[in-house]
Amino acid sequence: MLPLGEAFNFATSRAALVMHGVRDSPLARSNRLPPTCNRNKCMALPALSPLVFDPDLIRKYDRLGPRYTSYPTADRFTEAFTVEDLTDALLGRATEGWSRPLSLYVHLPFCNSICYYCACNKIVTKDHGRSAKYIRYLGHEIAAVCGLIGTGMPVNQLHWGGGTPTFLSDEEMTLLMRVLRDHFAIARDAECSIEIDPRTVGAETIALLARLGFSRMSLGVQDFNSDVQRAVNRIQSEEETLAVLDAARANGFRSINIDLIYGLPRQTVPGFRETLSKVLHAAPDRIALYSYAHVPHLFKPQRRISEAELPSPEVKLSMLSLAIDELTAAGYAYIGMDHFARPDDELALAHRNDKLHRNFQGYSTHAECDLLSFGISAISQIGSTYSQNMRMLDDYYKRLDAGD
Repeated sequence: MLPLGEAFNFATSRAALVMHGVRDSPLARSNRLPPTCNRNKCMALPALSPLVFDPDLIRKYDRLGPRYTSYPTADRFTEAFTVEDLTDALLGRATEGWSRPLSLYVHLPFCNSICYYCACNKIVTKDHGRSAKYIRYLGHEIAAVCGLIGTGMPVNQLHWGGGTPTFLSDEEMTLLMRVLRDHFAIARDAECSIEIDPRTVGAETIALLARLGFSRMSLGVQDFNSDVQRAVNRIQSEEETLAVLDAARANGFRSINIDLIYGLPRQTVPGFRETLSKVLHAAPDRIALYSYAHVPHLFKPQRRISEAELPSPEVKLSMLSLAIDELTAAGYAYIGMDHFARPDDELALAHRNDKLHRNFQGYSTHAECDLLSFGISAISQIGSTYSQNMRMLDDYYKRLDAGD
């Protein structure tokens, strides 16, 4: 098992380490018998062997380490990889006859309010004028990259993450999608997904996202317990979350994920059991279950969390064990590390067929794609190279103004 503690850090420039032939293999194997599933409830899979944790091994490795949810981990990045190296990699797609399709990621960092646990690269602001400028610079970056690889390259995947992508106005989201479609050939059946804060959207915005081509969404929940929500400054009712989920289904979204976090302040095993029950009632297609790492020396908002209110490592491990038991008993396939999926979901099918891939965005069913990422701190994978954009907004703007 992974250690209970993990440090979050970031490379601070475009620099990356060239890594040849690195591929992930599935970290866990689910039962291979094909279960059945309908829209409202998954049929339970045949029982798996009980999950056993080795407490001595966990205590041995319970220390700070690189953030496991990003691949490659941040400590693998180095400034020895330059902008010129990245340019050569991009040009190589055209000059060396590469025909790999693309996966696109756009980082939209703005949020209306701060969640104390969050370790994402974000900008908390009420000034929506800042997003308008950011969209203009995203357009500059997209045009610069396409000037090297050519326009009209085929795209099989698109993901908007943040921050809160729906911080953007309807007009800004429409403009950004138009810029992307002007520069890339996004397939009609492309997997287009977006991260959603249910507190910030209504049915009209969900309908717009469907018209823009999105068919997948990830809903941030973390925990439905009101005491936990107050402790992390994220008040979010079950009703408003279900309203967004229902609107997504009504507008034809074919895959909905719910994000949960265990290890937050004031969490208890009984309380987390109630959250799991509510999530299972909502019946999302996928569930992401992340471990909270308390590293306030790296992320200032976490200093507002009382360490005395954090669950002990033993309680945290009990919550993880509970979640695995509850979700698999309800019919979800345990993909590995932190993901669960309905057994008929593409992710579960790829897992059973040994076709699962993991990149910076997480688990993916498209191992054949190069990943082009835009916006601050975004990580790209071109061939065997990985590179990260500038993390700070002013640095990002300066580099684009300078033509880098």
